[in-house]
Amino acid sequence: MEGLHFPSSFIVLGHSFGGALATAYALRHPHRVERLVLVSTAVDFVLNPLLRLAFHLPLVVAEPIRALFPRALAAPAFVLKAMYHHALTQWNGWGHLPRLTMPTLVILGHRDFVFKQSAYEAVADLIPGAQLAKIPVSAHLVQLERPDAVNRAITRFIGASAVSWREGREHARAALVKQRPWLKHYEPDVPYTLAYPSQPLFRFLDSAARRHPHTRALIFYDGVLTYHALHEAVNRLANALIELGVKKGDRVALLLPNSPQMVIAYYATLKAGAVVVSLNPLFTADELGHQLNDSGAETLITLSVFYPLVKMVRAGTPLRRVIVTNIKEYFSPLRRFLFTIVREAREGHRIDLRNARETYAWSEVLARASADAPHLDVTPDDLALIQYSTGTTDIPKGVMLTHANLVANVTQVRHWLTDIEEGNARIMAVLPFSHSYGMTAAMNVGIAIAATLILLPTFSTREVLNAIKKYRPTWFPGVPAMYVAINHYPGVRRFGLQSIRACVSGAAPLPVEVQEEFEKLTRGKLVEGYGLTEASPVTHVNPIYGQRKTGAIGIPLPDTDAKIVDLHTGEDAPIGTIGELVVRGPQVMQGYWNRPEDTAQVLREGWLFTGDLARRDEEGYFQIIDRKKEMILAGTYNIYPRDIEEVLYENPKVLEVAVAGVPPEGKEQIVKAYVVLRKGEMATPEEFIEFCRQRLADHAVPHLVEFREQLSKTFVGKVFKRKLEEK
Repeated sequence: MEGLHFPSSFIVLGHSFGGALATAYALRHPHRVERLVLVSTAVDFVLNPLLRLAFHLPLVVAEPIRALFPRALAAPAFVLKAMYHHALTQWNGWGHLPRLTMPTLVILGHRDFVFKQSAYEAVADLIPGAQLAKIPVSAHLVQLERPDAVNRAITRFIGASAVSWREGREHARAALVKQRPWLKHYEPDVPYTLAYPSQPLFRFLDSAARRHPHTRALIFYDGVLTYHALHEAVNRLANALIELGVKKGDRVALLLPNSPQMVIAYYATLKAGAVVVSLNPLFTADELGHQLNDSGAETLITLSVFYPLVKMVRAGTPLRRVIVTNIKEYFSPLRRFLFTIVREAREGHRIDLRNARETYAWSEVLARASADAPHLDVTPDDLALIQYSTGTTDIPKGVMLTHANLVANVTQVRHWLTDIEEGNARIMAVLPFSHSYGMTAAMNVGIAIAATLILLPTFSTREVLNAIKKYRPTWFPGVPAMYVAINHYPGVRRFGLQSIRACVSGAAPLPVEVQEEFEKLTRGKLVEGYGLTEASPVTHVNPIYGQRKTGAIGIPLPDTDAKIVDLHTGEDAPIGTIGELVVRGPQVMQGYWNRPEDTAQVLREGWLFTGDLARRDEEGYFQIIDRKKEMILAGTYNIYPRDIEEVLYENPKVLEVAVAGVPPEGKEQIVKAYVVLRKGEMATPEEFIEFCRQRLADHAVPHLVEFREQLSKTFVGKVFKRKLEEK
């Protein structure tokens, strides 16, 4: 309580066995408990003989039986048995309840199939002066089946308001909807506001490992790690980092692709109290050196194939220690053997670390470290991550995100996915975890719901399709380029994509044609979302199964405010007007690392100025027009590249397209389109110019069309417009 900064006295509410704990606390600290509420608490938790027998069965028998009832018995059998024998059977309310002295409300139902009804009813009789609220539903689930009635009883008991609970709730909801009109379009199971766990991010992994220890956490090609094994590896590496001298607040850089090592290193760094600096595995030496120097990272964890690059830049950076892992370490034994004899040396994975200063082998540091959780105080407000922006239009900047920021965004996204069941989801995890979108939407959300992450280090269309066919993912966050590649893969239907129920596309605009074609293939839902690194990153998504709008990024997530402001005055812009999108919410960053001036430009009075041009309609749906820095200035006209790109995507010969202004800087630009043709197609620039002339205003028609074999992209698949004119 002291750590949570509770007031000197407060109200305690306990449900079921939680009521027993609340009673014990109230007896020990009667001066602190102002009032006590006990919901569905029994005087003792004595089971009928048949159920008692079940709790004495060996685990090998009990667990398969438990698995037949996953909703009623969510926790593994060993957890249920431990709780029964060491907690439930130890509670004896007959001796404790009569000693309570504070005002107490007892809420119970009128029937129960697990514990005796008389055990519930005895509670109010034993407590001196207790108030009783009896609700005609299941005793144990009363707060779920009749939440309105339970809340009314509590409100009357604490004397919070003269207004009925329902009237107060409806008044509050109406006020919130007036402030945020998009709430009317939330799916029924998406709450308007959320309660965010006050915890560091890695607690999600602790919980998943405790509740689903035998669930597959990671599939890497044919290698598998369960949540128990993943949790143990994270603890070992966290302890190893501490033993190597990493202190709370130190920066630990990760130069890793999607792999078990990336997940382990990410969560181990956080458990060690350090700050993750996530680096792009495709960096050049200059880019790597710049971000190591900018972040001040003294520790780096990397793959052996990247080690020569690290050696090249190490002397000019603050690096003191390097941990090196081989990509094969979590392969199956057969794949590891074949990789060792066929590919390891040829592809540069085999290196010699002997005589290397403060350079350690991954397997060795894990083997000698403890598997116990490190004893370190990490708070929600501690810095968790320095994530560099992708730099498609500007120099990358280090975005500072706390544990609270990341926990908030994970919680928001998780509640948006209304049909995902904890412990039973499978995520196609090919979005790079070193990008904020992949980190949150695939890795962190996946860990939070104890999902199985199907890991691939790079996007290869055939590899992704083979993985979908073999492992049947249910959730596939991605970027438009991935969905385009799958749509146009020869014979794609033979891979059976129908397991995919939902996809959210981010990082770049989602063309309508791409969306419709992918949904025909999968019969699932593909919706567009929006975010930016500075917001952890997700702020907007279209409802998965509700109303979505073509070309819109959707509506803000719970507890996220968004509005459009005038580009010149900064004042709120009228509905339907194009202006700059600004957002605020619990997921918004603390600022840029060592860049207070840049921070002051984008964080103003609690609002994050995104730099994206957008508009909002009357229903609260937002549409991104373009990046403010990508807007083409052609004389008196402001031209938005996305408008032209959408038109060009209607041409059946186009595989990919990007539109930009040339020259890149200046107030007198002309429109240029960069086109990648579908395989086997031929076209002329004049053909595309005429195609646009029939569909666009004269000032928006491209003056130039250049054909490319491929478009320069970031490692997450977003077109790198800053490099389009580089030869």
